[in-house]
Amino acid sequence: MNKKTANQFEEVIAYCRSVFEDKQKDYGTAWRILRLPSLTDQIYIKANRIRSIQVKDTQLVDEGIIPEFVGIVNYSVMALIQLEMGIAESADMIAEDANKLYLKKLLESRDLMFNKNHDYDEAWRNMRVSSFTDIVLMKLLRIKSIEDNKGQTIVSEGLDANYQDIINYSLFALIKLIIEKEDE
Repeated sequence: MNKKTANQFEEVIAYCRSVFEDKQKDYGTAWRILRLPSLTDQIYIKANRIRSIQVKDTQLVDEGIIPEFVGIVNYSVMALIQLEMGIAESADMIAEDANKLYLKKLLESRDLMFNKNHDYDEAWRNMRVSSFTDIVLMKLLRIKSIEDNKGQTIVSEGLDANYQDIINYSLFALIKLIIEKEDE
């Protein structure tokens, strides 16, 4: 694994994790009641806003695309937790347990990326952030189709793989937007 990539991933993961943990302090685990289609729609709203800002090259709300990519990562991790734990009827989890599950799911996604990154030889570094946005939106359309088909696929990857890919493409975008901008 490329040490630079590993370090950059750890940096953006720590940032996303910090936001997730702070939100737990503010809201607890209210997100536990969300069904998967609701989480998918939340991710879609954020990805669509990013694309809208990129296309229009302007925004009216003073919140840039970095917080939106962080939200995409965090909602995708929540979806992975919901896939494993099932939907709750209340905020049934203490923040400490949610934070442990969050880290577990995020690290599983990171490890998948490390394996894919080895095979693709850091190709993401030559991609544009707008391409990451488009790929996230495409993955969301795939997820919606799988959800509409009650989770059944014939030859395609399942929900978990798509959420993991969304996490990783969003982390790539955050590396480009935060770390590589600092290095310029």
